[in-house]
Order: sequence, then C-alpha cells, then structure tokens
Amino acid sequence: IVGGTEARTGAWPWMVSIQDRYSSGSGHECGGSLISPQWVLTAAHCFWKKRALDIWRVVIGATNLFQRDIEFEVRNITHIEFHEDFHNLTMENDIALVELSSPVQCTPYIQLACLPDMTVRVSELKNCYISGWGHSRAKSAKTPGSLQEAKVNLIDTQLCNSTEWYRGEVHTHNLCAGYEQGGIDTCQGDSGGPLVCRESEEDLFWLVGVTSWGRGCARVRQPGIYTSTQYFYDWI
Repeated sequence: IVGGTEARTGAWPWMVSIQDRYSSGSGHECGGSLISPQWVLTAAHCFWKKRALDIWRVVIGATNLFQRDIEFEVRNITHIEFHEDFHNLTMENDIALVELSSPVQCTPYIQLACLPDMTVRVSELKNCYISGWGHSRAKSAKTPGSLQEAKVNLIDTQLCNSTEWYRGEVHTHNLCAGYEQGGIDTCQGDSGGPLVCRESEEDLFWLVGVTSWGRGCARVRQPGIYTSTQYFYDWI
C-alpha cells in the first residue's frame, strides 16, 4: 500500500497473506480474503506462473508477518479455482478461489468477509479501505512486515476509462478506487487483497473488490483497478 498507515491488530480480520514457502523473507506474494472457514477469495493472476499447490501457504489472522502472533493460523492450499475466462494480458475476470487444507476457527482476529449481493448499492458506499503487505513505493523491492491500510474513494468507471485516465482498458466487471491526484494506492504484493466499504452508519464492511491491476502505483489519474465481487457473486 502506497501512502498508507499501519493497521492495528485485528482491524481487517478476513485479510490473509498468500506466501511462497520457498521465497526469502516472509515469502508474501499476494493478499486474499477469507470468505468461508475453508475458502479464500483472491486474484487469478497471483497463481498464473506458479500453479504447483505445494509451494503455497496461507497465513490467516496475522498483522505483522515477521512477528508471528499467537492468533495466526497457517494452512496449505488443496485447490485453486481460476475463473474459466481469466485473461493474463487484459486481466479480464481476474478472480480465483483458494481452498484451504482445513477450516479455520473464527476468533477476534479471524473473521469472514461479507460479499455484496445485488441488493447492495455498491456505487453509493462512501467509506472504502484497502489493506495489504505490498510495496509502499512503486519500485521498492521490500515489502513491509506490518499490515498497511488506507482510505480510498470509489471512482466512476466511465471517468476511469476516459482519455486522460485508462482509455477504455477498464472492464465492466472492474471497480476503480483511489484519488485523481494519486498518492494513495495498492501496489505490487497487494494483489488479491480486499477493497472493503463500510455500510453507512453500521459497523459492517462489504468486500466489494479484489485488488487486480493498475498502471504503476499511486500515479495521477491512474487509480487502482479491482475485480467487482458483486459482479461475480454467483460465480463465487
């Protein structure tokens, strides 16, 4: 996350870290969201070049990836369900479901994300947040150990697709979120993680997007692009 702040422990209890167990450091590659005790929603492109299941592990309930809290759980992956029409070049249908080796118990630090069905008016939601362990600068090689968060605005897709923005590259099943002036955005390593929006006065968050792509990170008129969970609700 570029331009974010450190998240407090348990702030985003559905957030998971998808890790390559053979990589250096924490091995963190992508984010994801726990949507049922045994399934994580994430981005298809995270696994496109690494299909072998045995290299992956999923860490649930952690805030700092280097100080392993007592609260966290680790699972292997037994199955990856790619969207059948995922396209690696255009990033169309960039969504995947990951089956964990065994269910996780909910705790104060591990909770399930809520998916918006067709009755939720996503475009009207105001308080939206991104979170992840991805890069805090566009070309930095280092990922922060502690979970970062930032507030973003949903941006109208037509505006996002206009000439000075993304010039028609944004798909109908995408959401745009960030700021016209840039400065705050998801970045490498945040892929697959959650874009959540708070229901007006309630303490309820909808998981409205899966971090998918963007041009650079936090650039002017190049906000983050997310896969809409509402669009893929039936598929999920």
